[in-house]
Amino acid sequence: MEDISGKKKQPMYYFQESKSVDVQESAKLLAKASGVVALTGAGISVASGIRPFRGKGGLWEKYDPEEVANINNFIRNPAASWVALKEIMDVVEVALPNPAHLALAALEQMGILRSVITQNVDGLHQEAGNSFVIEFHGNTRRTICLECRAVYAVGEINMDSLPPYCPACDGVLKPDAVFFGETIPRTALEQARTEIQSCRIALVIGTSGMVEPAASLPFLARDYNAVVIEINPERSFLTPRVDYFLEGRAEEVLPLLVEQIKNLAGK
Repeated sequence: MEDISGKKKQPMYYFQESKSVDVQESAKLLAKASGVVALTGAGISVASGIRPFRGKGGLWEKYDPEEVANINNFIRNPAASWVALKEIMDVVEVALPNPAHLALAALEQMGILRSVITQNVDGLHQEAGNSFVIEFHGNTRRTICLECRAVYAVGEINMDSLPPYCPACDGVLKPDAVFFGETIPRTALEQARTEIQSCRIALVIGTSGMVEPAASLPFLARDYNAVVIEINPERSFLTPRVDYFLEGRAEEVLPLLVEQIKNLAGK
C-alpha cells in the first residue's frame, strides 16, 4: 500500500472504528499465542494467479455457476460442465503458493498456528507446508467418481475427452469440490467447529464473510472468547464485528507479521 507521496504505508488494525494498533503490536498478540486458527478465502490465492469466483473480474462473470457448478446440472450434462471446470482446474493445477501461504506455514513451524480452515479448492496451503488443513469446499486437484466414490488425483486420469471416466467402474468423474446443491462434508464442518471453539486467536484472511457456514465461524470464535483478526484489502461484511482489522493484501501483510514476530523473538 502507498500513500499519495508514493511512500509505503504501514498496514493498520482498526478496532470498532476507533482503536488502531500497528503491525508490531499485532505481532505481539500472535507471538504470545498458540492454538491460532486461520480461516482463509479466495483473497489469499489471488497472488497465485487464481481469481476469486465472486465479484468484479471473478470467474462467475465468465461462467454461470448454476450452469457449470450445480450438481443437478452436472449430473444431467457432465460434458458441458467439464468444459468450464477444466479451464478452472488448469489454472489451479499450475498455481504455486504465494508469500501469504508461505507465511501461514511459517506460523505453524513457529508453533503459533495450529490449523487452517479454507474455503478454497486449490490445495495451496498443503503445498506451502501446512499440515492440518480443513477443506470446507473440497479440492479441485482431485476427482471423485459419482458411482463408486473412488478418488483420483487429476494427474492420474485421462482428460483427453470430457467428461473423464473412472478407471475402476467407468462412472463419471467430477472435481472433488462442493458444488451448488451439495452440502459441506460433515467431517470438515465438525473439525472446523472444534478448532474454532478451542482457539485463542482466529485469523480471518481474504474472505468476504458472505458464504455460510464458513461466514459464521468468526462469530463462533468470538462466542468462545477468541480474538478475531481480519486481514483484507478493504472492509468486509465481517469487519464491524471482528476485534482487529488489518487493511492490506494477504501476501503483503502476513509476511510482515511473521517478520515482526521473528524480530520479537530475536531470530
